[in-house]
Amino acid sequence: MVKEIERAGIHVVHICTVVPISLTVGANRIVPAIAIPYPLGNPSLDMEGEKEIRRRILNKSLEALGTEITGQTVFE
Repeated sequence: MVKEIERAGIHVVHICTVVPISLTVGANRIVPAIAIPYPLGNPSLDMEGEKEIRRRILNKSLEALGTEITGQTVFE
């Protein structure tokens, strides 16, 4: 679905836990997540730690949306 949305001219960021799969399906802007059961957090952290992880991923995703790319790009 990511490729179809991009084909319509809308930039999309694919936040994923397994980057090679995102590369295989053709996602263009890829932001790695934390882990398969908890992609946007870590339940063993306190609330501030959770917020920091989420903030970092969100900021990286916004940066990816605003970046012109020519092919598949992983934003570490």
